[in-house]
Amino acid sequence: MRQVLTLTLLVLSSLTSTGTLAAADTKPTRPNVVLFVTDDHGLDALGCYGNPVIQTPHMDQLATDGVRFTRAYCTSASCAASRSVILTGHYGHATGSYGHVHDYHHFSTFDSVESLPVLLENEGYQTTRIGKYHLAPDSVYRFNTVLDVDPRSTVEMADACKETITSKKPFFLYFCPDDPHRGHPFTPAVWSDPNSFGNRPEGYPGVETVTYSPSDVRVPAFLPDTEECREELAQYYQSVSRIDQGLGRLLNLIADAGKSDDTIVIYLSDNGIAFPGAKTTVYEPGIHLPLIVKDPRSKTSGTVNEALVTWADLTPTILEMTGTIIDSKRFQGRSFAGILGQTSPKGWNEIYAAHNFHELTMYYPMRVIREGDHKLIWNIAYGLSYPFASDLWASSTWQGIHRGEKTHFGYRLVKDYLFRPEFELYNLKTDPHELKNLATDDANSKLLDRLKEKLKAFQIETKDPWQIMWDNESQVQGTGVGL
Repeated sequence: MRQVLTLTLLVLSSLTSTGTLAAADTKPTRPNVVLFVTDDHGLDALGCYGNPVIQTPHMDQLATDGVRFTRAYCTSASCAASRSVILTGHYGHATGSYGHVHDYHHFSTFDSVESLPVLLENEGYQTTRIGKYHLAPDSVYRFNTVLDVDPRSTVEMADACKETITSKKPFFLYFCPDDPHRGHPFTPAVWSDPNSFGNRPEGYPGVETVTYSPSDVRVPAFLPDTEECREELAQYYQSVSRIDQGLGRLLNLIADAGKSDDTIVIYLSDNGIAFPGAKTTVYEPGIHLPLIVKDPRSKTSGTVNEALVTWADLTPTILEMTGTIIDSKRFQGRSFAGILGQTSPKGWNEIYAAHNFHELTMYYPMRVIREGDHKLIWNIAYGLSYPFASDLWASSTWQGIHRGEKTHFGYRLVKDYLFRPEFELYNLKTDPHELKNLATDDANSKLLDRLKEKLKAFQIETKDPWQIMWDNESQVQGTGVGL
C-alpha cells in the first residue's frame, strides 16, 4: 500500500513539474467579444454585400476574414426595440421593450430580464459600452464601464476603448456609433443641410472625410430615383465610410494589444436605412441587414452563410461562444455558433419579426413570419394610415414626393405605402420588392392559413400581448381598424 502511495506521489510530482497537471486544471482563456452595432445601416451600403461605390474596406476585410450572413434580420426596425432584442435574446413584446425609451415614451424593459452584459459580468468579463445606448433601465443593461465620446467621431471612440482592450480580464465591448442615423433637428428647414447625416463640414478628429457624388450612388429599388434622394444617399454614404474608419482603428488597437487571435468581432446594424420604406417597416429594406462574424478560433474565413437568423439569436450565440453555460430554453432566440462555418445549414429556414411602436404616437403593430421564400406580414392596425417617424417625414426624399403629389414612391404606389391590407403575403424569390400580394389570391389560401397558424403559435410561445387580436377578430371585422 505504501509503495502504491509513493508511486502515486512520484507521478503527481512529475506531472506538476512538466506542467501537465497545471494545464489540465487551468481554465481555457475566454475570448474577448466586440459587438459593433451601427445605427440605421442598411444592406445596401457595404462593398462586401455588392455595392461597388461605397468605400468600406475594413467591413469588407472583416467579411473576408470571417462569416458573411446573407439572410440576417432584426426583429423590429426601430432603434430601441431592436437593441433590447440584441442584448436579451427576447422579442420586445416579451420584455416590455415596445418602442423608444425616451422619458416621454417611457417604454422600459422589465426588471426581471437578465441582459447579455450582466450575464457576462457574472462570468468575470470586463463589460464596456460606448456610443448609442437607447435602453432602459440601467439596472437591467448594466455595464462595468460607460465611455462618453462623440458617437459620430468613430476613431476617437475606438481610441477611448484602449483601457478595455488591454484589460487583464476578457472583455465584452458594446461599440455603437450614431452613424449613419440622420442628424438633428428633423425639420423641413434642414432638408438640404449637410449635417442631415451628422456630416460636419469640419469633419471629425482622426477621420478622413470621404465624399460621394449624388450621380454615383446606387438608388435602391424601394426609393425614388430623384435629385433629393440621391443627395441624401451621398450624405448617408459619407457617414458609412466614417463608421468603416472607426472599425479599422478599433481592429488595429486590438492587434496592437496582441489580442486579434482571441477576439470575436460581430458587425451588424440595429435596423435598415433611415428612409421611408425601410426603417420602422417590416419590409425587406427595414429588417434584412448586414451581419458579419469573425471568430479567429474557428476555420470559417470567407464563409457565406445563408441561414435565416435574427437579432434574437445574438445573445445565446455570444454566450455559447464565450463558454457561458446557460439553459438555452431561457431565450426566445437560439445560438448559431454551431453552424457558423456552414453555407446552407439545415433547420435554419424560418424566422419571425415583431414591431409595435417607434415613438409612442406611432402605433402600428406588425407580426411577420418568413418560411423559406414566403413571407407573411400581419398588419394588426391595418385600418390606420402608416405612421412616419419624424426624421423620415422631414427627409427631402419624402417631402419631394409629398409636396410634388407624386403617385409612386420607388416601385410602390404612395397610397399602398400609407394604407396597407391586413395581410401581405409575398414570394421573395419571384417578388423581392414585395409588390404582388398573394394573400388576395384564393390559390394561396392554404399557404396563408398555414402561415397564420404558425404566427399564432409563435405569439403564444413568446407571450405576445397582441395574440388576443386573433380572438377579437370578429369584434373588429368590418370596422377597418385592427385595434
